Amino acid sequence: PMIIFILYLILINILGYFICWYDKMRAIHHKYRVSEKFLFAVAMAGGVFGIHLAMYIFRHKTKHRTFTTGMPLFGAVWLCVIVVIILCTRS
Repeated sequence: PMIIFILYLILINILGYFICWYDKMRAIHHKYRVSEKFLFAVAMAGGVFGIHLAMYIFRHKTKHRTFTTGMPLFGAVWLCVIVVIILCTRS
C-alpha cells in the first residue's frame, strides 16, 4: 500500500513538471495554453512539488500571485498529508 502511494506521488509530480514545461513552451510560441485550472488541479492531486520546481526552473508563472502563493500552500498541505500517512502506517 505505501509503495503505491510513493509511486503515485512520483508519477503525479513528473506529470506536473512536464505539464508546466509544456505550458511554457506553448507560451513561448504563442499557442493555445494549458489552463490554470488544470495546473491547479494537478497540484491539488499531489503534483505540486513538480509544478513548483518547474515554475522556477523555467521561470513560468512566477509573476502570478495565485501561483507564487498557491503552490507553496498546496505544498505545505501535501507535506502534512505525507507526514500523517507515514505516521499512521508505522507499525
